[in-house]
Amino acid sequence: MKKRAVSLLLAAVMVGSLTACGGSDSDKKEGPTMSAEEADKDLDYEYGEGVTFHSEKPVTYTMMFSDHENYPLKEDWRIWSAIEERSNVTFDLTSVARTDYNDKVTATVNSGSAPYIIPKIYDSSPYEDSGQVVAVSDWVQYMPNYSKQVEEWGMEDDLKQIYASDGKYYRLPGMWESVAGGYSLIVRKDIFEAAGVDMSKEASWTWEDLYDALKKVQEHTRKDNIWSDQFQFGCTMNMAAATYNVTAGNSQDGGDWGLKNGTKFDFDKNEFYFADTKDEYKEFLTYLHKLYDEKILDPETFTQDSTQAQAKFFRGDSYVLAANYQILSDIQSQNKMTDEGAELYFLTTPSGPAGNLKLSSAAGRLENGIMISKNALEELGEEEFIKMLRFIDWLWYSDEGHELCQWGVEGETYTKDADGNIVLNSDIYFNGFNPGAEKQLNVDYGFGGGVFAYGGNTFIQLSKFSAPEKEWNERINSNKEDVSLMPPILADEMEKEELNLIQVPLMDYVNTSALEFITGKKDLEADWDSYVKECQENLKAKEYVEKANEIFNNTKDILGY
Repeated sequence: MKKRAVSLLLAAVMVGSLTACGGSDSDKKEGPTMSAEEADKDLDYEYGEGVTFHSEKPVTYTMMFSDHENYPLKEDWRIWSAIEERSNVTFDLTSVARTDYNDKVTATVNSGSAPYIIPKIYDSSPYEDSGQVVAVSDWVQYMPNYSKQVEEWGMEDDLKQIYASDGKYYRLPGMWESVAGGYSLIVRKDIFEAAGVDMSKEASWTWEDLYDALKKVQEHTRKDNIWSDQFQFGCTMNMAAATYNVTAGNSQDGGDWGLKNGTKFDFDKNEFYFADTKDEYKEFLTYLHKLYDEKILDPETFTQDSTQAQAKFFRGDSYVLAANYQILSDIQSQNKMTDEGAELYFLTTPSGPAGNLKLSSAAGRLENGIMISKNALEELGEEEFIKMLRFIDWLWYSDEGHELCQWGVEGETYTKDADGNIVLNSDIYFNGFNPGAEKQLNVDYGFGGGVFAYGGNTFIQLSKFSAPEKEWNERINSNKEDVSLMPPILADEMEKEELNLIQVPLMDYVNTSALEFITGKKDLEADWDSYVKECQENLKAKEYVEKANEIFNNTKDILGY
């Protein structure tokens, strides 16, 4: 009798010391000893580009699983049996609530107890010096589908964004063949047009054009606080900051939206500088203060959670909401708007002094990805470790794997039309498709969730887009320009600690001051010089930049500068 598709280890993960099991530098740099030819001898499995991975004998791999509250883990999901039928591979899962996932990953890695496969990782840098995760860049030559994506899609520069100080990378990222839109602003098109706003020109709007439109809406409705935003304004600040060539966007409800370390890179001078004391940053804050001062922006924006912000938008108390297209689709498909005449429109992000930018390209074409625990290499041995990598290569990086994890089983959850396009079964809802359907692809089947389904070719990307989302991306691609990718700061463990000691208090002050400038608690004229001095001298922004440039100059050969 076949093994069950997955056994659930709903484990209570013990919190380990941040310094436990740190490993030596030599341990961290261990790499393969087998050539590709040696690794292909006497295999008990099939693999390859365009080949379904299949093991002759059943195999089980341990894996962390980020359990999303909107589609909670089920042992009988079809995804588990579908993977097993094709590959003869099952999982032992350490299931962790999405909200606790990062903390639990940190705990297991630092305690040396991490499962073999650790997906859903956005940033591997906290773990790179632990000695407990594999430098996966040493092993990608055994992964034909991954290697094909890198070569054919020209991902080399994108991958530099995740380099560690040793010039290696420690997570296998999801990769997109082409860039798609990310976050922007949902607006009430019916209200905007009733106020006399010409929506046909929005793809070329600047932030000042958006302000003019908002003033018309305010005057037409005779209401204040017409923009009550979610994510405590962090998302919108991040979007606007990018177009002013500065950084901003941290929030308690949404996390780090792009505040980071406050630095930008001057491509003409090949050096970093601290952007959040420049005139551009003052101009950025001046604009946001104007929205607040003229009562366009709801003062509760900075303290309310996203549920409260959405509720105001749903009942027509506000007319602007930062979101991604998934949120927009859910609002529309689930009929959350109480006003029957509500017409929603997804703006392309307004431009700023830095240009009319395609903000989704700010991080290249990389998605969250997979870390591999050192336990996998030590317990499996090199030969079986390579086998596991080739399974990962099939499931996460092959066209077949992408289609399976995103849409499920052809003939069961979807079909294809005469042109080869994916058609989701009419009784299944997903991402705005088939609103009102009794089943949901991610809830009832486990497909389309964030643990497996990220990255892919243009076909799989477009397959997830409804006609309106495709139209939105066409607006972006026709009117916006790509963002230049900044080089990473390849700091080693000691340098990271040194930089972090400066960065944490500095950026806490920058973020707090930003909100004070926006809300008028600090005056942008009277208090600006003291803010700059506090950042540059007392909180050592100048010292931070000097150190960043020293590191860059020592590592620029690795980065190709």
